[in-house]
Amino acid sequence: MRIALFTETFLPKVDGIVTRLRHTVEHLQRQGDDVLVVCPAGGLKEYKGAQILGLSAFPLPMYPELKIALPRPAIRKRLELFKPDLIHVVNPAVLGLSGIYCAKMLDIPLVASYHTHLPQYLQHYGFGALEGFLWELLKAVHNQAELNLCTSTAMVKELQDHGIERVDLWQRGVDTEMFQPHLTSAKMRDRLTQGHPESPLLLYVGRVSPEKEIEQIKPVLDAIPSARLAIVGDGPHRKVLEEHFAGTATNFVGYLKGLELASAFASADAFVFPSRTETLGLVVLEAMAAGCPVVAANSGGIPDIVTDGDNGYLFDPADPDGAIKATQRLLAAQGERERLRANARQEAERWGWPAATGQLQDYYRQVVGGQAEAIAA
Repeated sequence: MRIALFTETFLPKVDGIVTRLRHTVEHLQRQGDDVLVVCPAGGLKEYKGAQILGLSAFPLPMYPELKIALPRPAIRKRLELFKPDLIHVVNPAVLGLSGIYCAKMLDIPLVASYHTHLPQYLQHYGFGALEGFLWELLKAVHNQAELNLCTSTAMVKELQDHGIERVDLWQRGVDTEMFQPHLTSAKMRDRLTQGHPESPLLLYVGRVSPEKEIEQIKPVLDAIPSARLAIVGDGPHRKVLEEHFAGTATNFVGYLKGLELASAFASADAFVFPSRTETLGLVVLEAMAAGCPVVAANSGGIPDIVTDGDNGYLFDPADPDGAIKATQRLLAAQGERERLRANARQEAERWGWPAATGQLQDYYRQVVGGQAEAIAA
């Protein structure tokens, strides 16, 4: 099958969406499909055999890491040469509209997927009053597709509740070969704790942006004075957070990749994740695959992954002491922590990328075969 994948973000950017897309592209190509990725330019012409049409873009003022590429006639010309069997638009916003337009003009089946909970993000950037309007836009855009995919059951329900049609679940995926418990490292622990490896080590990995609510980890540090926090990642909120955490045992590590990132997960005592806006929470799955016990907000797609008391702890994000109690409970009992580690790894092993990509291919085949209504019935 020939698939044109439109995405507002791709390599070299690092985030959960890009991680999912690069694994998806790799496995599609490996299994004999041909992929064309249409995205903001990042210097790549191909990835794992997939063609990349990189378009000139400008940074988003409030979030410079995000680049906006505008639709242009060259896209349609490239599609006519590529002759896709299907167009898949990821988080359609600006560039994605071009994918939708081309699908309609060239009579190509269209799939859309929803990965970023933009209506909730508005609250964190001072535009909460626009939430209703944004849902109407999302409904108008997504209802152009034969099938809309979400990465958690909570998001499937929310999209359906807001009038988006033909919605189904694209199962979670994680690289269980990369993220493994045996990658725990005394050297990495020493690095993350800034020379205090004997201290309890709390870890956050992900975008450093307002919607992630990383500030909510500070009361946990205050309540557990012996603990140290490592924040892995970067983003537009870093300077604000550096001021917020000033005077605490917090290490802003920046980006880690590959085996270094896997080792960071495996070497920590707890992965603390306060975000309430997650459609999936890929980093939570990565932590679990590495055997790192999770303390996370009971919100969005997280309850699909974490079973409270079995493979991690969930807390009520409305409870100001929720994260504190859950983290204290986790750190208090070594035996309990080891049980959670084992169960977390066991859960992650169910969700390898080959299975997630195989499910996506089944969706593609059914959409191309005109069976989309039956899929999401």
